[in-house]
Amino acid sequence: MKTIDRRHWLKTVGLSGGFAFLGGTAALAHHFEPRPFKLDGVVKLNSNENPFGPSEKVRATIAESFDIACRYPSIVFSELVGMIAEKEGVTKDHIVVTGGSTEGLKATGLAYSIGGKEIIAADPTFQALMRYAENFGAHVHRVPVDKGMGHDLEAMGKRVTNRTGLIFICNPNNPTGTLLGKSVLRDFCTSFDTKAMIFSDEAYYDFITEPDYPSMVELVKKDRNIIVSKTFSKVYGMAGLRIGYLVARPDIASRLRKSIMANTNILAIQAAKTALKDDSFYKFSILKNKEAKDYLYDSFTKMGLDYIASHTNFVFFETGRNIVEVNAAMAKEGVLIGRPFPPMLEWARISTGTMQEMEAFVQALKKVMG
Repeated sequence: MKTIDRRHWLKTVGLSGGFAFLGGTAALAHHFEPRPFKLDGVVKLNSNENPFGPSEKVRATIAESFDIACRYPSIVFSELVGMIAEKEGVTKDHIVVTGGSTEGLKATGLAYSIGGKEIIAADPTFQALMRYAENFGAHVHRVPVDKGMGHDLEAMGKRVTNRTGLIFICNPNNPTGTLLGKSVLRDFCTSFDTKAMIFSDEAYYDFITEPDYPSMVELVKKDRNIIVSKTFSKVYGMAGLRIGYLVARPDIASRLRKSIMANTNILAIQAAKTALKDDSFYKFSILKNKEAKDYLYDSFTKMGLDYIASHTNFVFFETGRNIVEVNAAMAKEGVLIGRPFPPMLEWARISTGTMQEMEAFVQALKKVMG
């Protein structure tokens, strides 16, 4: 299913408004295969993983693929590239498949910081690209998020000079969960992509419920200097299989392929092909994510804790206490939550999980917060 069709589905089921008309998550989720999960030991809510995946269809595909696991991935690689290209509405030479989107981020950071070039990024945001580039001598300008904890694109734009090689934008942003306005990011990209390469990290794009929200793949199709990253780790529940991809103009994609190091594996490739066709699990994941977020919002409100409405599969909330202390106390209660995100050291990131896990988290948080 192409991205545009799934975005239409989000609008149809009313996730961005009028959701109650359809009876909420429970009324829709019964159409999907039950996936019961029991709490067993530590409740892991610190890495934005999908607790329901991989789907049953993907698991079956992985098992069936062991017979060809002795072969190099090239025998099945081209078909996946074609499926991704069709999904994104581009040609195959626009696609760079990577070992998780993180490999794509690191490869880009390396490629566009060579020769003393600088990188501009929000603070806080996902750091993989910047930290990898810094290992090779890159200088990163970290621009504080605005009062709403979103990207301050105006301030970021003021940092652009002839030494800028790359502008990194994670949208929705990790860890704050904020989303730029529909036209704001597009306007920024078209204003600055002639001065520097712009990287749009869309790891959480599938969780955006605003109808007709654009992916920056739109600008890639117009041959702009834009690189977009996407992943199978989140909505598809395949974080442990390590597969993602970049979408870029063919000449840019060719340059990035030269920086790819690990690549992915044949089981992940076969799994990704099935995941792209498994619409029931895709919808199930989105619905269960909304159910978990609504529960968290309600719980934080009752506890008097501020939070940021999220466009992802996690929620950023204010504890009012040092996050290192809160993390340690929560770990003693058997619940792992997000790591520190300087300079927001009194804020915590909690990933969505099963409802059992959400209830365990809230119970532990009430105890820790006293």
